[in-house]
Amino acid sequence: MSILSEFKEFAMRGNVIDLAVGVIIGAAFSPIVTTLVENIIMPPIGYILAGIDFSALAITLPTPTGDGVLIKYGLFLNAVLKFLITAAAIFLLIRAINKFKKPAAAEAPPPPPSEIYLREIRDALVKK
Repeated sequence: MSILSEFKEFAMRGNVIDLAVGVIIGAAFSPIVTTLVENIIMPPIGYILAGIDFSALAITLPTPTGDGVLIKYGLFLNAVLKFLITAAAIFLLIRAINKFKKPAAAEAPPPPPSEIYLREIRDALVKK
């Protein structure tokens, strides 16, 4: 088997295609979540917490040269919140999709041979 045909077989598996679709949808979903967090969710939270803008939260560490090094933990908090909102949205989406899926109907097992013979005898007696 050549490398090209082996790669084609790998790339056309259902899991690889599903993963590619998931990554593309996730990339398209990211700006929506970013806008939601930065413009709708964080301003009220900052207002409730006395006007704190989370993206501006930082700790300045002094250095010997006099320039401070910023640790921007507010941006980290925004990123964590974005992740939680994304995870919750995906969870709700998957949950909704699973509700629409119909469970596979279980096939009835074939009747045991003795039951078949009893049916045949019963049907023969009814005909008489």
